[in-house]
Amino acid sequence: MKIPITKPYFSEDEYNEIKETLDSGWLVQGPKVKKFEELFSKYTGVKYAKATSSCTTALHLGLTVLGVEKGQDVIVPSFTYIATPNSVEYTKATPIFCDIDLKTYNLDPRKVEEIIEKNYIFKNNNLVNKKTGNILTTILTVHQFGLASDIIELNKIATKYNLKILEDGACAVGARINNVHVGNFGNMCAFSFHPRKSITTGEGGMIVTNNLKEAELIEALRSHGATLSDLQRHLKKGYLLPEFNLLGYNYRMTDIQGAIGIHQMKKLDLILNRKKEIAKIYLEELKDLKGFVLPFVPKNYEHGWQSFVCRIDNDVLKMSIEEASEKRNKLMGELEDLGIATRQGTHASHTLGYYKNKYKLNDYDFINSYKADKLTISLPMYFEMTEYELSYVITNLKKGWKKIFSF
Repeated sequence: MKIPITKPYFSEDEYNEIKETLDSGWLVQGPKVKKFEELFSKYTGVKYAKATSSCTTALHLGLTVLGVEKGQDVIVPSFTYIATPNSVEYTKATPIFCDIDLKTYNLDPRKVEEIIEKNYIFKNNNLVNKKTGNILTTILTVHQFGLASDIIELNKIATKYNLKILEDGACAVGARINNVHVGNFGNMCAFSFHPRKSITTGEGGMIVTNNLKEAELIEALRSHGATLSDLQRHLKKGYLLPEFNLLGYNYRMTDIQGAIGIHQMKKLDLILNRKKEIAKIYLEELKDLKGFVLPFVPKNYEHGWQSFVCRIDNDVLKMSIEEASEKRNKLMGELEDLGIATRQGTHASHTLGYYKNKYKLNDYDFINSYKADKLTISLPMYFEMTEYELSYVITNLKKGWKKIFSF
């Protein structure tokens, strides 16, 4: 038995669309990407969707469009994949780590406000960092594992302190609050199509906005700052190169990826509905494991279920974080031996070498993020997961739990 943590779902449709693309000779960003963008825009309900080479580059574009630069601070959750703070570093701004709500694994609005009140003072209508003199301009929130962050409360905080928000929705296709898809809360939102996401183009990203000026600037910046894209020049029968009035980047998606994305979008509801079914079974079958915390979904939230992430509650089990983490790792190792792949949820970025050393951070500086790093476990979840495979995971997880976390 070999059960992966996730597995992309493809059919003949993607292969045929790729062949059509190859036969056409148009491989760079072009008509397939444009169609993919249109489908994504329609699905999310956001007016403008611009494809990129990855979610990381989408985040970098978003921050650039917001004017983030050296001498500025950007608040980011400390429990997030390293790409989130990295995108801030690319702009020469400084990531200011903030702890999460351990129930949702998302940025805790109360802790955001605590950081502002503790570390910043108002000078000339700006929030100035008391230690560095940097100006706090932006909050970069993450919709972790497919659950929307508390963007409504964060928007209130941003308004109160005159801040901007960028949303990292890498995992958040299908995530909604009150039936409104993320990306429709007044901010740009970036998405990922990495193979671990619900739909994939191999690599690739998308950034959405309801603001035309932002969309136009993103379109130029992703293509070296060009005034016209290759496709626009082609349609206009242009034989001269475009003007370049901006310092841009090569962050474009290829039409081969766009071809895959077209049919992934057509499968999206099917994939998400199956993942919801799997989540429902996990939630029911694992609810009685004492000290094993299952995913929490707030009222009026719709989870996108990019991952099914659980947590060992060291307090309930009366263990230190380190002892519980060691036992978690043992459980994951035994499941691996049985052919069941698991992963920790993600990193606490402030504990990783680059950030820990550069900003002189300690593991316990953000205790909830540290716990989430050391104590979470992500279970297999993918469209083609069979009932037998699901049962196999549940049965062996329960056995392993009883064996390792005995009372």
